[in-house]
Amino acid sequence: MKKELTDRYLRSLKSPDKGRLEISDTKRPGLRFRLSAYGNAVWMYEKRIRGGPKRKHTLGAWPEPVSLSEAREQALQLEAEAAQGIDRVALAAAKRLEDEAAEARRVTVEEALEAYERLHLSNLRTRRERRRQLNQSLEKHLEISITELTKADLQSAIDAKAATGSKVYANRIRTALLAFSRWAWSRGYIANDIGAGIPRATKEAIRERVLSISEVQEIWTATFSMGPIWGPCLRLLMLTCLRRGEVVSWLWSDIDLDKATVILPGSRTKNGKPQTTHLSQHALQELRSLQKAKPIAELVFTTTGTTPVSGFSRAKKRLDRILGEDFEAWRLHDIRTAFATAMVNAGVEESVADRVLNHSASASAPSAVARVYNQAEQLPQRAAALDRWAAMVTGATGEVVRLAR
Repeated sequence: MKKELTDRYLRSLKSPDKGRLEISDTKRPGLRFRLSAYGNAVWMYEKRIRGGPKRKHTLGAWPEPVSLSEAREQALQLEAEAAQGIDRVALAAAKRLEDEAAEARRVTVEEALEAYERLHLSNLRTRRERRRQLNQSLEKHLEISITELTKADLQSAIDAKAATGSKVYANRIRTALLAFSRWAWSRGYIANDIGAGIPRATKEAIRERVLSISEVQEIWTATFSMGPIWGPCLRLLMLTCLRRGEVVSWLWSDIDLDKATVILPGSRTKNGKPQTTHLSQHALQELRSLQKAKPIAELVFTTTGTTPVSGFSRAKKRLDRILGEDFEAWRLHDIRTAFATAMVNAGVEESVADRVLNHSASASAPSAVARVYNQAEQLPQRAAALDRWAAMVTGATGEVVRLAR
């Protein structure tokens, strides 16, 4: 049916008993009014695109949101576009395909972190700690697109850590986030390096804290209230003067109780160099006790059987509570400083202390020749130093155990 449509006429129409009633508007060719048996009314418009196919468009329901006058205006616009060869249907289909392709290419923050770990962090000895820092800092943003991550998000994570009082650790978080954002930018995941210019949470001063031997002995005594995992872990950290990440990475296959040594490959030391560490009698006693407890895995310190223990911050806070409020603030790393200070004061050569601590240098101020060519391990001297240190830490004396070459 064809008719010049009016509002009055449309309001007079009744729904058909079945099927639908369709009326073409003679004033605007191609515009049709369609009324169903259920009383639903809708506008349709059909027009051939110049040089292309005929297209049907649904303009909307009548009387709301599309009135008769609005339907004619929309039809006129579509007619003008069709005359210019503009095909809304084809454009919409192309946009839909483009959006689908963009969604397929969408990389979340979590996916970017996985790629970062696989392509970059896997080459670092600190990869587990770095990934943990990034996961915690970006926890709220893991599911969003990496392109939606902002400088404010990074700053917020740093500020949140600083607000807990851990401003130095907030600097470590900043380092991790800036390295990740730089990598993401260099790889094309984000258009700009969003981490550039983010300030440090605090200015770090060189520490002057040196634990006295009596303080070290207090810490040693306090570790016996730290339980079957953290107690031995902390005591072995004190006796070997290794870094905490190096101690918790120990495998039983690294340890030779008969030769009183633990040997770490360069992949698990800070400076990338293999490290042979002498085990004093007290260190051997700790390890033999752990061995008698029937280890659940190749890892020496683990609660899961598959990953090393974590949570040094919580363990340190617990240890501080045991030591009491009168004990001056200290860090686990201060044990290494205390060792070096005590040994040098006792007449041990600086180069020996450096070797025990596995510093890159072979002395406090080595020449270029010494750094490159002085590769002497000084194993017997190091063994004697660690035995002497164990006697100081525990308040005991004993025979020096020489390290076999």
